[in-house]
Amino acid sequence: MRLAPEVTNAIKSGPVPVMRDWRSAPSNQLTKAEKVMKFAETYLKVPDGIEVGQPLRLHPFQEAFLYSVFDNEVHTDTAVLSIARRNGKTFLIAVIVLAYLVGPLAIKNASIASAANSRAQAALVFNMMVKMLMMSPELSKRTHIVPSAKKITGTAMNTEYLALSAEAKTGHGQSFLVLVLDESGQIRGPTNEYVSMLRSSQGSHTHPLFVTISTQAATDADFLSVLIDDAVKSRSESTVCHVYSADDRCDLMDETQWKKANPGLGTFRSVNDLRTQLEQASRLPPMENGVRNLLLNCRISQDTLWLAPSVWKACGEPFTLEWFRGRSVSMGLDLSARHDLTAAVIAAKDEVTGFVHIYPFVFCPSEGVVSRAQRDRAPYDYWVDNGFMHTCGRGVMNYEELATKVRDMLYDAEITVSNIEFDRWRINEFKGACERVGFATEATWHEVGQGFRDFSPRCEAFQSEMLAKTLRHGNHPLFNMAAASAIAVSDPAGSIKLDKAKSSQRIDPIVAAVMAVFPITDGSVGQFDVLAMIG
Repeated sequence: MRLAPEVTNAIKSGPVPVMRDWRSAPSNQLTKAEKVMKFAETYLKVPDGIEVGQPLRLHPFQEAFLYSVFDNEVHTDTAVLSIARRNGKTFLIAVIVLAYLVGPLAIKNASIASAANSRAQAALVFNMMVKMLMMSPELSKRTHIVPSAKKITGTAMNTEYLALSAEAKTGHGQSFLVLVLDESGQIRGPTNEYVSMLRSSQGSHTHPLFVTISTQAATDADFLSVLIDDAVKSRSESTVCHVYSADDRCDLMDETQWKKANPGLGTFRSVNDLRTQLEQASRLPPMENGVRNLLLNCRISQDTLWLAPSVWKACGEPFTLEWFRGRSVSMGLDLSARHDLTAAVIAAKDEVTGFVHIYPFVFCPSEGVVSRAQRDRAPYDYWVDNGFMHTCGRGVMNYEELATKVRDMLYDAEITVSNIEFDRWRINEFKGACERVGFATEATWHEVGQGFRDFSPRCEAFQSEMLAKTLRHGNHPLFNMAAASAIAVSDPAGSIKLDKAKSSQRIDPIVAAVMAVFPITDGSVGQFDVLAMIG
């Protein structure tokens, strides 16, 4: 059987499934995946909707995913299926879990779990499984359901299923053979303490399986995006990754794009309902990002991301700190005391090529780096250990130590700063420290307001360099984190600024970069397409 084009395009890593008419094959010739599918279609019925009570019939895209996961010659340890809303995600999770609980994959005394961010989300999978079991006389005899604990036991093999939620902080101390994470696209930041705890619990098994089925996350820096991008980059055969997504910035009413993100269109997802919602979003621009994310499964924030990922990535050519030697260097400075990051970003322009290079020196207090990393969902401890980020002070930022460290790092690299652009918060304390340690005593200091009037032209100048592909950020991880999270807000006049409160992670390095770049561009914003910059 040939794979549909949308299925072929969706396969990012793992084996390409070999599809066949398994329904006509003898039972003793079925593969592991086909046994799961035969179990599902033999014992399970549609739990709700128009076809409620009808025998379950798997869709080809679901079969392709099951083939890739369970017929993998290299054992699958991680499986990712990303797809638009209302395409049978919860339904497929229930099939996988039940196959391990009372189906052909059941192993004696095994524990299986589905996990979600909230109690309500966790209950969706549990409730669907209960409905399926209650509609199957054969399976209901082989299970014991405890609704109060969101627990189901398979009596034949003493298997156990739990529906867990981060909100309830359940699952501690358990060891799960199979862990299915529902709607992981809702996890903000690259790491999640609760998920890490659950995944570490699988270490006691020789061949555990982690599965996540979700719509895409908002930004490149979020958990699911990191998981998908790693799968695409590594091409590991043990990681199955299928992503159904429309093209970025496609026409909302292009029906060929609908199928790319909704392979279950016409079966699980109503065509008329999808058309109605997309037509409404076409008329109401504030709705557009939301429907692109949820209905077309595009990686896009429902807030307005300031930098489009494709534009940012195009400016990531690597370079070394030595590039700044002998050039006129501008510095942008965004100070903090305890919670935010302190960022000192240098920028310089090659007058021959016109390229502008930026490089960040980022600091946080030395105490509680690990707890800050967990709170902000960013690997600060790893970045500190590998020299991408630096500690300064203990519980709070020590400005004299900060001034000394910045001075020494620039001196060692033979870089001289000619001017410093700064936010006025606590600047007098820092300038006093600079005078005491002898840093930037001959530089010109210029205050930059953080409101629309002062920041909008600086944002526009930065955008111009990005669109012209004359900016180089070297893919520094602190820049990448900030760029993937920076949210732009606008006033009635159309002026823009960056909003730290709305951004999902710390954006101090980008704020400092915007300030640093402006003086070396002569404040020239040029002509550019604003829509091309929006993520």
